[in-house]
Amino acid sequence: MDPVTEPSYLSATRTAYDTVAVDYARVLAADVPETPLDFAMLTAFAQLVRDGGGGPVADIGCGPGRMTAHLHALGVQAFGVDLSPAMVAVARRTYPQLRFAEGSMTALDLAGGAVGGVLAWYSVIHTPPDLLPVVFAEFHRVLAPGGYVLLGFQVGDERRHIEQGYGHRVSLDAYLSPPDRIVELLRGAGFAVHARLVREPDGREKHPQAVVLARKPAG
Repeated sequence: MDPVTEPSYLSATRTAYDTVAVDYARVLAADVPETPLDFAMLTAFAQLVRDGGGGPVADIGCGPGRMTAHLHALGVQAFGVDLSPAMVAVARRTYPQLRFAEGSMTALDLAGGAVGGVLAWYSVIHTPPDLLPVVFAEFHRVLAPGGYVLLGFQVGDERRHIEQGYGHRVSLDAYLSPPDRIVELLRGAGFAVHARLVREPDGREKHPQAVVLARKPAG
Protein backbone atom coordinates (compact mmCIF):
# COMPACT_ATOMS: atom_id res chain seq x y z
CA MET A 1 0.00 0.00 0.00
CA ASP A 2 1.27 3.46 -0.89
CA PRO A 3 2.46 5.12 2.37
CA VAL A 4 0.93 8.39 1.18
CA THR A 5 -2.56 6.89 0.95
CA GLU A 6 -2.31 4.45 3.85
CA PRO A 7 -4.92 5.11 6.56
CA SER A 8 -3.40 6.72 9.64
CA TYR A 9 -4.62 3.97 11.97
CA LEU A 10 -2.56 1.41 10.04
CA SER A 11 0.65 3.42 10.26
CA ALA A 12 0.03 4.11 13.97
CA THR A 13 -0.59 0.41 14.65
CA ARG A 14 2.51 -0.65 12.74
CA THR A 15 4.71 1.89 14.53
CA ALA A 16 3.40 0.90 17.96
CA TYR A 17 3.93 -2.82 17.45
CA ASP A 18 7.34 -2.29 15.86
CA THR A 19 8.26 -0.40 19.03
CA VAL A 20 7.09 -3.05 21.51
CA ALA A 21 7.74 -6.24 19.51
CA VAL A 22 10.64 -7.70 21.48
CA ASP A 23 9.22 -6.91 24.92
CA TYR A 24 5.71 -7.96 23.87
CA ALA A 25 7.03 -11.39 22.91
CA ARG A 26 9.04 -11.66 26.13
CA VAL A 27 6.14 -10.72 28.41
CA LEU A 28 3.60 -12.98 26.71
CA ALA A 29 6.00 -15.91 26.70
CA ALA A 30 6.07 -15.70 30.49
CA ASP A 31 2.37 -14.89 31.00
CA VAL A 32 0.08 -16.73 28.58
CA PRO A 33 -3.23 -14.82 28.75
CA GLU A 34 -5.51 -17.48 27.27
CA THR A 35 -7.88 -19.28 29.62
CA PRO A 36 -9.10 -22.90 29.29
CA LEU A 37 -12.27 -21.54 27.66
CA ASP A 38 -10.21 -19.66 25.07
CA PHE A 39 -8.14 -22.74 24.34
CA ALA A 40 -11.33 -24.80 23.99
CA MET A 41 -12.56 -22.46 21.24
CA LEU A 42 -9.17 -22.55 19.51
CA THR A 43 -9.13 -26.35 19.69
CA ALA A 44 -12.65 -26.59 18.26
CA PHE A 45 -11.69 -24.21 15.45
CA ALA A 46 -8.66 -26.33 14.56
CA GLN A 47 -10.71 -29.52 14.57
CA LEU A 48 -13.40 -28.01 12.35
CA VAL A 49 -10.76 -26.87 9.87
CA ARG A 50 -9.17 -30.34 9.86
CA ASP A 51 -12.54 -32.06 9.46
CA GLY A 52 -13.43 -29.70 6.63
CA GLY A 53 -10.46 -30.70 4.53
CA GLY A 54 -7.49 -29.33 6.41
CA GLY A 55 -6.73 -26.30 4.28
CA PRO A 56 -4.10 -23.86 5.54
CA VAL A 57 -5.01 -21.42 8.31
CA ALA A 58 -3.98 -17.76 8.12
CA ASP A 59 -3.25 -16.25 11.54
CA ILE A 60 -3.98 -12.62 10.70
CA GLY A 61 -2.30 -10.16 13.04
CA CYS A 62 -0.09 -12.98 14.30
CA GLY A 63 2.29 -10.80 16.31
CA PRO A 64 5.25 -12.88 17.54
CA GLY A 65 3.61 -16.09 16.32
CA ARG A 66 2.35 -17.65 19.57
CA MET A 67 -1.03 -18.64 18.22
CA THR A 68 0.36 -19.65 14.82
CA ALA A 69 2.57 -22.15 16.65
CA HIS A 70 -0.36 -23.26 18.83
CA LEU A 71 -2.48 -23.99 15.77
CA HIS A 72 0.43 -25.87 14.20
CA ALA A 73 0.63 -28.01 17.35
CA LEU A 74 -3.10 -28.71 16.98
CA GLY A 75 -2.46 -30.27 13.60
CA VAL A 76 -3.30 -27.55 11.09
CA GLN A 77 -1.05 -26.00 8.46
CA ALA A 78 -0.81 -22.51 9.94
CA PHE A 79 1.06 -19.44 8.75
CA GLY A 80 1.15 -15.89 10.12
CA VAL A 81 0.58 -12.44 8.65
CA ASP A 82 1.26 -9.23 10.53
CA LEU A 83 1.37 -5.51 9.77
CA SER A 84 4.52 -5.03 11.86
CA PRO A 85 7.88 -5.95 10.29
CA ALA A 86 9.41 -6.17 13.76
CA MET A 87 6.75 -8.63 14.91
CA VAL A 88 7.30 -10.74 11.81
CA ALA A 89 11.05 -10.75 12.48
CA VAL A 90 10.49 -11.95 16.07
CA ALA A 91 8.09 -14.65 14.88
CA ARG A 92 10.56 -15.90 12.27
CA ARG A 93 13.37 -16.09 14.85
CA THR A 94 11.20 -17.85 17.41
CA TYR A 95 9.47 -20.30 15.07
CA PRO A 96 11.81 -20.80 12.09
CA GLN A 97 9.87 -23.87 10.96
CA LEU A 98 6.75 -21.78 10.29
CA ARG A 99 5.97 -19.19 7.62
CA PHE A 100 5.38 -15.52 8.44
CA ALA A 101 4.85 -12.55 6.15
CA GLU A 102 4.10 -8.85 6.37
CA GLY A 103 0.64 -7.78 5.30
CA SER A 104 -2.52 -5.87 6.08
CA MET A 105 -5.83 -7.52 6.91
CA THR A 106 -7.59 -4.98 4.69
CA ALA A 107 -5.75 -6.24 1.58
CA LEU A 108 -4.31 -9.72 2.07
CA ASP A 109 -1.80 -11.03 -0.43
CA LEU A 110 -3.79 -14.26 -0.81
CA ALA A 111 -5.85 -15.63 -3.66
CA GLY A 112 -9.57 -15.99 -3.26
CA GLY A 113 -10.49 -19.23 -1.50
CA ALA A 114 -6.84 -19.92 -0.63
CA VAL A 115 -7.26 -20.86 3.05
CA GLY A 116 -9.42 -23.20 5.10
CA GLY A 117 -9.37 -21.02 8.18
CA VAL A 118 -8.72 -17.47 9.36
CA LEU A 119 -7.74 -16.67 12.93
CA ALA A 120 -7.91 -13.03 14.06
CA TRP A 121 -6.96 -13.34 17.73
CA TYR A 122 -7.35 -9.85 19.23
CA SER A 123 -6.06 -8.37 15.98
CA VAL A 124 -9.18 -6.58 14.68
CA ILE A 125 -9.28 -4.44 17.84
CA HIS A 126 -7.26 -1.63 16.24
CA THR A 127 -9.54 -1.37 13.21
CA PRO A 128 -12.06 1.49 13.42
CA PRO A 129 -15.57 -0.01 13.65
CA ASP A 130 -16.71 1.55 10.38
CA LEU A 131 -13.92 -0.34 8.56
CA LEU A 132 -14.67 -3.77 10.02
CA PRO A 133 -16.96 -4.64 7.07
CA VAL A 134 -13.94 -4.20 4.79
CA VAL A 135 -11.87 -6.56 6.95
CA PHE A 136 -14.61 -9.19 7.21
CA ALA A 137 -15.21 -9.04 3.45
CA GLU A 138 -11.49 -9.70 2.94
CA PHE A 139 -11.62 -12.68 5.32
CA HIS A 140 -14.62 -14.01 3.37
CA ARG A 141 -12.75 -13.56 0.07
CA VAL A 142 -9.66 -15.56 1.06
CA LEU A 143 -11.59 -18.38 2.75
CA ALA A 144 -12.50 -21.46 0.75
CA PRO A 145 -16.20 -22.38 0.77
CA GLY A 146 -16.89 -24.14 4.06
CA GLY A 147 -13.92 -22.45 5.75
CA TYR A 148 -14.02 -21.02 9.27
CA VAL A 149 -13.05 -17.73 10.90
CA LEU A 150 -12.37 -17.31 14.62
CA LEU A 151 -12.25 -13.85 16.21
CA GLY A 152 -11.11 -12.86 19.70
CA PHE A 153 -11.78 -9.39 21.12
CA GLN A 154 -12.63 -7.37 24.23
CA VAL A 155 -16.29 -6.68 24.99
CA GLY A 156 -17.57 -3.12 25.31
CA ASP A 157 -18.51 -0.17 23.14
CA GLU A 158 -15.74 2.40 23.32
CA ARG A 159 -12.47 3.62 21.86
CA ARG A 160 -9.39 3.50 24.09
CA HIS A 161 -6.28 5.51 23.30
CA ILE A 162 -3.13 3.66 24.36
CA GLU A 163 -0.03 5.65 25.27
CA GLN A 164 2.01 3.07 27.20
CA GLY A 165 2.68 -0.55 26.33
CA TYR A 166 5.22 -3.12 27.48
CA GLY A 167 7.51 -0.46 28.88
CA HIS A 168 7.39 1.85 25.85
CA ARG A 169 5.61 5.03 24.83
CA VAL A 170 3.18 4.34 21.99
CA SER A 171 0.18 6.02 20.39
CA LEU A 172 -2.64 3.95 18.95
CA ASP A 173 -6.34 3.27 19.44
CA ALA A 174 -8.08 0.08 20.47
CA TYR A 175 -11.81 -0.57 20.17
CA LEU A 176 -14.02 -2.63 22.44
CA SER A 177 -16.97 -4.16 20.57
CA PRO A 178 -20.38 -5.60 21.50
CA PRO A 179 -20.54 -9.25 20.40
CA ASP A 180 -23.95 -8.70 18.79
CA ARG A 181 -22.43 -6.03 16.53
CA ILE A 182 -19.57 -8.33 15.48
CA VAL A 183 -22.07 -11.11 14.75
CA GLU A 184 -24.19 -8.73 12.66
CA LEU A 185 -21.16 -7.58 10.67
CA LEU A 186 -20.01 -11.14 10.04
CA ARG A 187 -23.44 -12.06 8.76
CA GLY A 188 -23.41 -8.98 6.57
CA ALA A 189 -20.14 -10.19 5.06
CA GLY A 190 -21.74 -13.52 4.15
CA PHE A 191 -20.77 -15.68 7.14
CA ALA A 192 -22.97 -18.03 9.13
CA VAL A 193 -22.20 -17.60 12.84
CA HIS A 194 -21.83 -20.95 14.59
CA ALA A 195 -20.84 -20.10 18.17
CA ARG A 196 -19.95 -17.29 20.49
CA LEU A 197 -18.31 -17.25 23.90
CA VAL A 198 -18.43 -14.32 26.31
CA ARG A 199 -16.53 -14.72 29.54
CA GLU A 200 -15.81 -12.52 32.52
CA PRO A 201 -12.40 -10.84 32.97
CA ASP A 202 -9.65 -13.11 34.21
CA GLY A 203 -6.45 -12.12 35.98
CA ARG A 204 -5.32 -8.67 34.87
CA GLU A 205 -8.06 -8.30 32.25
CA LYS A 206 -10.33 -5.31 32.81
CA HIS A 207 -13.17 -6.18 30.43
CA PRO A 208 -15.20 -9.23 29.45
CA GLN A 209 -13.71 -11.16 26.55
CA ALA A 210 -15.45 -12.65 23.52
CA VAL A 211 -14.70 -15.29 20.91
CA VAL A 212 -16.90 -15.70 17.82
CA LEU A 213 -16.74 -18.65 15.40
CA ALA A 214 -18.27 -18.27 11.93
CA ARG A 215 -18.26 -20.20 8.66
CA LYS A 216 -18.29 -19.30 5.00
CA PRO A 217 -21.16 -21.31 3.47
CA ALA A 218 -20.03 -24.33 1.53
CA GLY A 219 -22.32 -23.72 -1.44
